[in-house]
Amino acid sequence: MYTFQRVFSISDRAWSASCVQYKWQRTLGNFLAVAGPDNSVKIYDRHGQKACELNIPGKCVSLDWDKDGDILAVIAEKSSFIHLWDANVNKTSQLDSGMRDQMTFLLWSKTGPFLAVGTAKGNLLIYNQQTSRKIPVLGKHTKKITCGCWSSQNLLALGSEDRSITISNQDGDTIRQTSVRADPADVQFSVMKTDERASPGESTVSVAVGKKTLFLFNLNDPDNPIELAFQQRYGSIISYRWYGDGYIMIGFSLGYFVVVSTHIREIGQELFQTHNHRDNLTSIAISQSLNKAASCGDNCIKIHELTELKEMHAIVTLDDETKGLDQLSWTDDGQLLAVSTQQGNVHVFLSKLPMLGHSCGTRIAYLTSLLEVTVSNHVEGEPPVAVVVEVEPNFIAVGPYHVAVGMNNRAWFYAIGENGVEHLKDTEYLGTVASLCLNCDYAAALFEGKVQLHMIEGEDQDVQEDRQTKLFPESDQRHRILCHALTSDFLYYGTDTGSIHCFYIEDWVNVNEYRHTVGVRKIFPDPNGTHLIFIDDKSDGFLYCPVNDSVFEIPNLSSTITGVLWENWPSDKGVFVAFDEDKVYTYAFHKDTIQGSKVVLVGGTKLPFSHKPLLLYNGELTCQTQSGKMSSVVLSTHSFLNTGNTQNNTEQLHKLLQQAIMLKRFSEAWDLCKSLNSVERWNELGQACMHHMEVDQAIRVYRMVGNPGMVMSLEDVKGIEDQNLLAGHLAMYSNDYNRAQDLYLASSRPIEALEMRRDLHHWDSAVQLAKNLAPSQLPFISKEYAVQLEFVGDYVNALAHYEKGMTGNNKEHDESCEAGVARMSIRMGDIRRGINQALKHPSRVLKKDCGAILESMKQYPEAAQLYEKGQFYDKAASVYIRCKNWSKVGELLPQVTSPKIHLQYAKAKEADGKYKEAAMAYESARDWDNVVRILLDHLNNPEEAVRIVRETESIDGAKMVARFFLRLSDYASAIQFLVLSRCSDEAFQLAQQHGQMEVYADIIGSDATFEDYQSIALYFEGEKKHLQAGKFFQKCGQYSRALKHFLKCPNTDDNVAIEMAIETVGEAKDDALTNQLIDYLMGETDGMPKDAKYLFRLYMALKQYREAARTAIIIAREEQSAGNYRSAHDVLLSMYMELQTQKIKIPAEMATNLMILHSYLLVKIHVKRGDHLKAARMLIRVSNNISKFPSHIVPILTSAVIECHRAGLKNSSFSFAAMLMRPEYRSKIDVKYKKKIEALVRRPDTSELEEENSPCPYCGFMLPDCELLCPGCKNNLPYCIATGRHMVKEDWSVCPHCDFPALYSQLTQLLESESVCPMCSENLSGSEVKKIADCANYLDQVEC
Repeated sequence: MYTFQRVFSISDRAWSASCVQYKWQRTLGNFLAVAGPDNSVKIYDRHGQKACELNIPGKCVSLDWDKDGDILAVIAEKSSFIHLWDANVNKTSQLDSGMRDQMTFLLWSKTGPFLAVGTAKGNLLIYNQQTSRKIPVLGKHTKKITCGCWSSQNLLALGSEDRSITISNQDGDTIRQTSVRADPADVQFSVMKTDERASPGESTVSVAVGKKTLFLFNLNDPDNPIELAFQQRYGSIISYRWYGDGYIMIGFSLGYFVVVSTHIREIGQELFQTHNHRDNLTSIAISQSLNKAASCGDNCIKIHELTELKEMHAIVTLDDETKGLDQLSWTDDGQLLAVSTQQGNVHVFLSKLPMLGHSCGTRIAYLTSLLEVTVSNHVEGEPPVAVVVEVEPNFIAVGPYHVAVGMNNRAWFYAIGENGVEHLKDTEYLGTVASLCLNCDYAAALFEGKVQLHMIEGEDQDVQEDRQTKLFPESDQRHRILCHALTSDFLYYGTDTGSIHCFYIEDWVNVNEYRHTVGVRKIFPDPNGTHLIFIDDKSDGFLYCPVNDSVFEIPNLSSTITGVLWENWPSDKGVFVAFDEDKVYTYAFHKDTIQGSKVVLVGGTKLPFSHKPLLLYNGELTCQTQSGKMSSVVLSTHSFLNTGNTQNNTEQLHKLLQQAIMLKRFSEAWDLCKSLNSVERWNELGQACMHHMEVDQAIRVYRMVGNPGMVMSLEDVKGIEDQNLLAGHLAMYSNDYNRAQDLYLASSRPIEALEMRRDLHHWDSAVQLAKNLAPSQLPFISKEYAVQLEFVGDYVNALAHYEKGMTGNNKEHDESCEAGVARMSIRMGDIRRGINQALKHPSRVLKKDCGAILESMKQYPEAAQLYEKGQFYDKAASVYIRCKNWSKVGELLPQVTSPKIHLQYAKAKEADGKYKEAAMAYESARDWDNVVRILLDHLNNPEEAVRIVRETESIDGAKMVARFFLRLSDYASAIQFLVLSRCSDEAFQLAQQHGQMEVYADIIGSDATFEDYQSIALYFEGEKKHLQAGKFFQKCGQYSRALKHFLKCPNTDDNVAIEMAIETVGEAKDDALTNQLIDYLMGETDGMPKDAKYLFRLYMALKQYREAARTAIIIAREEQSAGNYRSAHDVLLSMYMELQTQKIKIPAEMATNLMILHSYLLVKIHVKRGDHLKAARMLIRVSNNISKFPSHIVPILTSAVIECHRAGLKNSSFSFAAMLMRPEYRSKIDVKYKKKIEALVRRPDTSELEEENSPCPYCGFMLPDCELLCPGCKNNLPYCIATGRHMVKEDWSVCPHCDFPALYSQLTQLLESESVCPMCSENLSGSEVKKIADCANYLDQVEC
């Protein structure tokens, strides 16, 4: 909250315990006139010093200042004289009013020289100060005139105890008059708030009536006055003031403070109300210049902002005033606020200081009281120093070591050092000083169009006399100086003729002069003096560089700009702000950019009310306020300096990034990009770094974003010292090619401009550049330009550039140009030249291109010729066809690969009746349908047509062949080709008509639909052909009908019908059909049981493997009984393998039977190989199970006797021979062997070759080789399919087809003479058999 500073207090014993009257001098506010109960009026200056005292004959009744504040008028009791005091000459005079009754009222006009005086009897005197004319008006009122007011139009409103209001003109004539209900008080003029202004000026008179209501009297509507009443709890009306657009502020005795509007729609509504004082309110005051309102009561003053009344601006408490306060009054400029008290005291407070302040570097000097200047440097941490000055200054200046204040033509200089403040001197100038500047040694004062530069404290030092002081301009120069500024080395000043002069203090000479078009009003150099801002008479702003005389316009500079401050932060050179009363605009001078130097507007910041900027440091603006204090404003353009950026959203962070980039704060921009984490934003920063030629920073950014191409490009240009060349490269990287070209041309390597345009294919620019920079490159650029022109269709210029491209010494390049000339010549209509050029040219591609151009121009013979020369035979033939040159087509045909051309040629030959050539051409075109058509219709070669249709499977060709055979009544062939052409319905009807259904059925095979199969089945059903009907019913899924027909078929040797029935039932998976077929096979249907093999096959089809296994054993037994051992073996083997596949346990009987049958079959193999021992061992095993071979008992035993005898197994041979001697076998012995066998029995030899032992594969127990039951582990042992012996782990292998085990050594030995597996009879070679190291899996399977 704002704190008001007390300037002085006035207290007089004569006024003690009584109220005083006082009035501020109007306009200037330099004097305060105070009148108490004594017979005097005391006049004080604004510092509290008594300036004059008027002695009057009685107690002061009223006093008032005129409109200019020059004359104070006073009336006193018991006196008819008006006392006048002239403030300018400090003289008192008296004016005889001529009134005989007591004067009670006195008031000067607000706008004219008129003084109104009212008396106790209602008379009026109007005095004209200018003419000294007095106009007495008797009887204006009938009673005492108590109050009144002048309007801005010099109308006078008076209120009297006769309860009437009169409005008179400046001559005293009554214009309006109205009466009120009670005594009037506090009459005021104002403008009521209405929808339409009836007349300009103050047309409403307001008056407080009986201290209860507010009476509003409109001069333009006198018949309709308005009277406003208020709540009783507010108390009586003490005072009121108009302000703004028709608003009235009213103070009430009980401390309330109310605002109402006079707009007709808002009449009676309280816009604001507050209980400002607890006990009482005695006065209110409004300062329009401060835009503030004040009320006093109790012992305090409360100040409000008029724009926001709810905001309390300040509270001033006077603790020593126990009796309360009285009246409140502001000076016109709002600087001072006076309050009188019930004890007779007057206190004056400073409410607004003159906004005087100045800065030098980071040091600031500013007015903190009317007679006090404070010097501070908060940036460098120096404590503030207060300087008490002798006068209230009009201007302030500060330097590195001094501060100066002054008014009018005089200035006081003070030194500020370690020892405090020292008054140095005061200096008088030749005119009123407009502004003053200081540096270390000199002061420069601007007055009346001149600048005086002089030493501050060097008069007594050893300084040349001519350097003590200097007056500008020189005597021979006619211009007036309008502004000036002083830096550590230079004095700058601007003149009304538009010239800016730079005076170098060290050499004491003018070093530079710049001439502008209009007068220069203000200049603001930067701290170093190397750049300065100036504002001209047109309110346009410019940045001027004295070093090179360059000037840059400041964009969007407001015409209301009052000052400029440069950034004092060392790293932020080139940043400055321009400000007016409401806003601060931030600018940045971009000196080194690829676009050259320029000034850019960064943004604007709203300036708080009544703030004057003095210093800019790192984006923070230090401002002076009306209270004489400093306030900091952070520029909105420097928001990125706030450390809490991470909490902002992406859009806000992007705005902060743009600010940082515009201010060249790249380290802060880097941090913002890290927060944004966006490739787009990183690229934006990279582009900005390149724009400002910050190559190292740009490399860092692009390395961060992962753009190696840009990093490498920037690394290449990093060390370039030529600024134009570097800027050119960076402009090119930024895609600003025109600027890049200008920069390259201004650099030390202008050839770079040509290289860039060539790389960009900007050939027009490249040609123009090459003429001056590299004439030797013109042919190459012309050729490349010609290629582009040709592409866009500008053939005329393309031809010209191809011709310019000829070098005569670069063969490859010249050939390319010649090719271009050939193409362009043809395009331009010079066909002969183009063709000749193309024919001479070695390039095939050129001939093709030129041929295509000629073809598009419908120059077919020439196009074909070029195609042919270029060996593009397909193209040539195609064009020859278009011009009907069939002979050339025929010549080219062997080289042509395009089917389309062959087809066109074939059609032409067919039209000419040359069918054989046509057929060949159609065949080359792979148009098989037409080949078939020619062969059938014209060449009568159906065999070839049939071959082609079969090979190509052509549907249309098949139809044609079918029609051909149909004409020949070859229905079977016709049906075959109808089916091939997918005309199944026609084929079926044909087969039906001509009894060829069997042919049709064979042809359609498995490719037909269910409907086709059903049609065939029904046909055969009608023909009583049960096998065919059943077959096709099965194919269409009608299994019941299929089985019915199969069972109706007569029994034949091969019994195909039963096989088909089994297959049908297997597919159907229908229990009823299965039982029906089983009944048929068992003979229950016709009393004739069928072969058991069919039942086996049925069970297999149904995947009923256990039943199949039992049936297989029965079949094998029957086969075995019948002596069909191989069949029995195969049945058991197939069943064994199927059960293994289905992972079903093998029945022991099946495994044993298979082993015995296999042992029997091995006998023949070993006998054939001459291995009688192995054969004998197997025969012993078979003979021990001789009951399983009832058909061949005697032959088997005979063989056993013979083989055992041969193998040395004499005892075994004897036992089997003895068996043969039984009566039932003896007669059946073959005569050949009977005597030998009888001899063996008669003379027995019981010697026996002992059988070798080998380990059990399960437990390792040693047992005979041919023993298959291990006594040790009781396991049935797997046997070798090559020898019948039990398997040994170390010699394990299997047949790759049936997966039965075999001893590896024995099987490979067997396969040396045999070529099939002894078990499954599949072809097998020794190389296919592999020895198995780990046989655990096989042993597990056998065990299961």
